[in-house]
Amino acid sequence: MTALAITGTAMAQDSLSTMPAKKITLQEAIKIALDNNYTIKEVKNNLNLSDMEHKSAVANFLPSVSGGMSASRRIGKQFNSVTISFANQTNNSISGDIGAQITIFSGLNNIYNLRRSDERGLSMEEQLRRQKENVIFNAASAYLQVLLDQQLLDISQENLKAAKQQLDQVKAQVEVGSKPVADQYNQEATVANDQLQVIQDQNTLNLHKLQLVRQLQLDPIKEYQFVRPQLDTTAIHKDIPDLQTMISEALSNRSDLQSQQHQIRANYFNLKQTESQRYPTLTFSAQISGSYYDTYRIFEEQNGQRVPITVGFGDQFFNQNVNKYLGFNLNVPIFNRLNTSYQIQSSLVNYKNSKLELENLRLQIVQEIRQAYNDYLNYTEQLASTQAALTSARKAYETQQERYKVGAGTLIELSQANATYVQAQSQREQALYRFIFQEQLIRYYMGQINPNMQIKALNFNN
Repeated sequence: MTALAITGTAMAQDSLSTMPAKKITLQEAIKIALDNNYTIKEVKNNLNLSDMEHKSAVANFLPSVSGGMSASRRIGKQFNSVTISFANQTNNSISGDIGAQITIFSGLNNIYNLRRSDERGLSMEEQLRRQKENVIFNAASAYLQVLLDQQLLDISQENLKAAKQQLDQVKAQVEVGSKPVADQYNQEATVANDQLQVIQDQNTLNLHKLQLVRQLQLDPIKEYQFVRPQLDTTAIHKDIPDLQTMISEALSNRSDLQSQQHQIRANYFNLKQTESQRYPTLTFSAQISGSYYDTYRIFEEQNGQRVPITVGFGDQFFNQNVNKYLGFNLNVPIFNRLNTSYQIQSSLVNYKNSKLELENLRLQIVQEIRQAYNDYLNYTEQLASTQAALTSARKAYETQQERYKVGAGTLIELSQANATYVQAQSQREQALYRFIFQEQLIRYYMGQINPNMQIKALNFNN
């Protein structure tokens, strides 16, 4: 039985390893992240609750209507209207009523409550938009990191392949005596170090792929291949909006800033609603009720005598025992143990604090834009310098290869040139991806992230 279980597990693992990896593009990754993100789902639930709060605030302007029925039995000595005396008896009764009440004036409480719920709903909508921007930016950033790791792995694998070819050449030259055996040992050490670099790069790629899969909330058992888009590095545009324009657009577009502005207005109307508790409340009420008693009698003259007549349920409940009520009620608050004063002060503090939070957020946005702008200019310069370094390192490596082949150069010189070339390739890829990431970061800070974003080194405004 144990052998069967082990065999079954091994077969399952083999089947998973042989399954083709599912290809995922950037747009697909963003869509998956938006569909699966728990925080977005929570914000949507809160937004639905805000809609219900708005409907409740609107309904507060309508009258309240209520109705009721009651039935009772009374046993004991009671007054008998027929015998005009007290006697032990059992009385049954049924009564019902329906009434309505509407608030005519309550210090504009309902109006302030409606406006507060409107602003809270708008604030929730902006929170949802910002959360989507967060998810899109984080997913794109993780996607970029995986692409960079794959590029670095490709570089290290190509370098290992070239080192092995070089080792084969050195061995052949050692065998014919044209190169010393020390060159073979040095090249073998180089190959071993390059193999270690490939292992490290592969491990880094696997780690970041797992993190991206976890962020997208996909099945971690399955294999995924993240498609690398074509990067048109010749179309890199160094011109971006000036700093003041970027700051102005950010202050206009940022959904978290707009959400806070709506929250300030919501807190203001909450303050006004709390202050309205100091005003009198005037309500109008109307009610109609009916009742039935099994001991109820009416007297009629028959042959000169007053005779009690039993009255049925319908005549009592809907005709003879019907009461109607109309009335106004004025409630004037005088003293409620300072509860209203405390609530007003608490609402005022919340209102002031929300304004402080807005100012702090404004300063944070300006600081983010300034830092992103400076980093963008820096990475633009790095792109140019790393490209020049890569071109020079490639030419130096090719020159050292030719010199080593004809015996004019040493293996150490060739290895150093190769290491410089590999480092220049790595630095170029990192500079390119840092530049692309910085473009997306600026868009994120300016509130311009959207689900259709493209990862490409193109014009900033594309």
